[in-house]
Amino acid sequence: MGRQLPVILALGTTQTLAWASSVYLPAILADPIARDLGVSSNWVFGAYSAALVISAMLGPRVGRQIDRVGGRQVLSLSNLLLAAGLAVLGFAHSVAMLFAAWLLLGIGMGYGLYDAAFGALGRTYGEAARGAITGITLIAGFASTVGWPLTALGLEHIGWRDTCLAWALAHLLIGLPLNLLMMPAIKGAKVATEPSEKPHIPIDRVMILLAFTFAAAWTVTGAMAAHLPRILEAAGATPVQAVAAGALIGPAQVLARIAEASLLSRYHPLVSTRLACVMHPIGAAILALAGGAAASVFAIFHGAGNGVLTIARGTLPLAMFGPKNYAYRLGLIGAPARLAQAAAPLLFGLLIELMGSRILVVSSALSLAALAALVMLNARRAEP
Repeated sequence: MGRQLPVILALGTTQTLAWASSVYLPAILADPIARDLGVSSNWVFGAYSAALVISAMLGPRVGRQIDRVGGRQVLSLSNLLLAAGLAVLGFAHSVAMLFAAWLLLGIGMGYGLYDAAFGALGRTYGEAARGAITGITLIAGFASTVGWPLTALGLEHIGWRDTCLAWALAHLLIGLPLNLLMMPAIKGAKVATEPSEKPHIPIDRVMILLAFTFAAAWTVTGAMAAHLPRILEAAGATPVQAVAAGALIGPAQVLARIAEASLLSRYHPLVSTRLACVMHPIGAAILALAGGAAASVFAIFHGAGNGVLTIARGTLPLAMFGPKNYAYRLGLIGAPARLAQAAAPLLFGLLIELMGSRILVVSSALSLAALAALVMLNARRAEP
């Protein structure tokens, strides 16, 4: 772990930057962008959802590239793409430019978020990557805690356009040098210009069950990220209680990841992943019984489960299949999860209108379905 520490610190920092300046950007800037462009904020969220779809579609391709050349080139390219998208967004004066910006951001997200970082670590460290994967999620777990206040501060003092340009500059001055200089070179890696033959990875029962597990889990994650305060208020929480509960999700994620790295690291990742899948339903049951006063308890349980599931998305496929073609396999398994995450805010938004806080029955059922899929898997040693 000692030799991995500089890479963990560097990737944790670049992942925090990538998430803060892409996934967490619309929550603060969607309304002011929409006002300046003279459109509904739904246009902004629509462009953002399209970006998530693009990143999902790119997942397998990015994974193949990481398996060929390692993570240094791919993650460095993501900084250039994200900086370009943010710059275009900062100068956007039409819906066409808005969508062009999020097209670039979607490509950058495909090349630079967790799946790419996990793939890079798997390519670099092989089966010893579990600790490094946990390490970067411990740091990047504070992306919203850091990103939202910084974006809000920028919005207040320099406006949303210059805030986007400031994030773009951060990618060029912080993210790019860290990814370029700190990611180890891969011995024997093929040069990026060489044609690559797509490896044959059978879509077997284990692949399907893992893809379903993470798609179901990320549907819940995407829905809660977009609608948590609204759901909690529908359950009887006051606006203050709902906001306070939301603030606990980040710390709960990090504490759960610390527990995974210490108490659960000796066990197969299936154990911690199964435990993570029951956290959201337990929190929802407590909220249903105790009402809005238990909003913070629900948020802690949901955050803890989500924190471990994020790690499992990288560690579980590595444990089940080993490091060979790991990044490509991760892209295949993760693509349905990213598509589900893109669709979840709209679908749950429609369902909340009909069901109110009872929507947690749906989210809990999805979490338990993910658990059922994991129960059908047996821990096995990765083939060499």
